[in-house]
Amino acid sequence: MKYFKLIYLFIGCALFTIILHQTDLNEVWQRVINIGWLGILIILIIYLFAFITDVLGWQLAFDQIPLNFRWFYRLFLVRMVGEAFNRVTPLASLGGEPIKAMLLKTHYDLSYRNTATSLVLSTTIDMMGLVSFLFVGFILLLMGDSLPLSFKIIAGLGLGVFSIAIILFFLVQRFKLMTKLSQIIEKYRFARKLKGILSLIQETDDHLVNFYTSHHRRFASAFLMAFLNWPLGALEVYFVMKFLGNPISLSNAWMIEAIAQLVRNGTFFIPSSIGTQEVSFLVICGYITGNSALGVAVSVIRRFREIIWIIGGLILGWLFSFKSKQKG
Repeated sequence: MKYFKLIYLFIGCALFTIILHQTDLNEVWQRVINIGWLGILIILIIYLFAFITDVLGWQLAFDQIPLNFRWFYRLFLVRMVGEAFNRVTPLASLGGEPIKAMLLKTHYDLSYRNTATSLVLSTTIDMMGLVSFLFVGFILLLMGDSLPLSFKIIAGLGLGVFSIAIILFFLVQRFKLMTKLSQIIEKYRFARKLKGILSLIQETDDHLVNFYTSHHRRFASAFLMAFLNWPLGALEVYFVMKFLGNPISLSNAWMIEAIAQLVRNGTFFIPSSIGTQEVSFLVICGYITGNSALGVAVSVIRRFREIIWIIGGLILGWLFSFKSKQKG
């Protein structure tokens, strides 16, 4: 598995190199430097608000902790560290999840089991919000005339496959299908060695179903936070294009972000979707603005923002090593 991750990383880097080789880098550079420090600051503020909604969604899905600022602050720091590791490790978007669980256990005495369940809930609800965002983006795509029919068909198929996958992921949790499977496995003699794992699966399923059926307000609020997170990404694209000297409408910004996120999640196995994110911005911005270099410039600025956030997360991870356990 490790070798596959390294292969995916190599493919992404190779694709990124090809894109840079075939792009007018002078134009890209001129566009990027025009954004200025004020533009960078505004983009970081927008991303900060998006990150806040992400953390709030996780806190709402974490029903073992209270909804207060102290726990929001703790989850904010832990998520920053975990997401930094998600970006820099060759494990796609999985490398940071054990880090989050470890930090919450080590410093705040939360069990691995409860943290893992909250992360499953948070991820599921986040993907539900993304599907809703993508659906709106697809409607805008169909209403517009800047993209060819073939592109719309491919986007529709991608959205359909992604939506089905998320629906199935939710149904597996909601109807405790993993528990039913574990009950079948329990009938066999070899299952004695798996008793602890099977028990954990059943307990986790019970917790998930309890959240979906008994915490309607938390569920609805978490979904709202999950949905709001994605339009903020579209707002980021809107301002980036404005700072680059090629303003676009909010609907076009929504379409660009929707396609970029569809591609990003479809290539989740490539760390940070390196290369594929650049392709998505290059193609969609090329169709909408007639200048593919703008798409590469948008991607470069987004990568710069990611690097700043990663550095902040890694610094926090280093500082956590000096913190003592806290309770309450």
